[in-house]
Amino acid sequence: MIDARTGKPAAGRGASNDESSLLPSREFQFTADDFERIRKLIYQHAGISLAPVKQDMVYSRLARRLRANNYTTFGQYLAHLERNDEAEWEVFINSLTTNLTSFFREAHHFEILTKHLQKIGGQGKPIRIWCSAASTGEEPYTLAITACEAFDTYAPPVTIIASDIDTNVLAIAGKGVYSSDRVEKMAAERLHRFFHKGTGTQAGFVRVRPELQKFITFTRVNLLDARWPNVPGPVDVMFCRNVMIYFDKPTQYQILKKFAPLLREDGLLFAGHSESFMHAVDLFRPLGRTVYERADRKR
Repeated sequence: MIDARTGKPAAGRGASNDESSLLPSREFQFTADDFERIRKLIYQHAGISLAPVKQDMVYSRLARRLRANNYTTFGQYLAHLERNDEAEWEVFINSLTTNLTSFFREAHHFEILTKHLQKIGGQGKPIRIWCSAASTGEEPYTLAITACEAFDTYAPPVTIIASDIDTNVLAIAGKGVYSSDRVEKMAAERLHRFFHKGTGTQAGFVRVRPELQKFITFTRVNLLDARWPNVPGPVDVMFCRNVMIYFDKPTQYQILKKFAPLLREDGLLFAGHSESFMHAVDLFRPLGRTVYERADRKR
């Protein structure tokens, strides 16, 4: 309630920051202080900067964890986290990560990738691609399809490391099974070539061909970790799309600083359509349409 004379919250209901963040229909009390603690914890452990508008999302996702752990307050749950329960930390991070993806998202990237693969494919060395935000697998499987088409074989000279911080989505990705609506926009020829159509109890689903799965390794990587032992370098191509938007600029810079020496001098870094690395021009320079190369590349 606003005091008409001062324009400030009136005494009583609505006067406290904590009270103003409560909704009567909520099962658990969720204060502004709770939200700030959560923002701090997810930033420290995953680099994710939660905007204030995410408060309702955070409540709905973490309320499930309170129920699962038989807690009655967010304070109890956060104290549990701060006692360093490794398993619960993983669930906490999984709960607060957002995974939006699709096959051949930002299709122009895969046209550029095809040309790049064909260009470096004749150099007689294996080609390594890192998909650093694999989500439920649509992007790494799109990379695999692109590689197969670029070399016209189910066994291209390519290996793909597909990583994510969320172990739940990695489990889905590893299975390679999707509802038919996820591939409905794909060309019929491509769909027939790279997917098996489900029948009987699996009707309405498709599964990626095992040939694609053979050269993809799914693994958990936290981009904030000091080292990435699951990502052997150097890599020829990095896809880091639509993940940097969850980090602030200093965190982005630190990640890009670790990307640069891992990428071959003639390698390519692909970013999301709403992402820009112009604050890191000493590390990467743009090639156009959210594609970057190392700033120290000699031409």
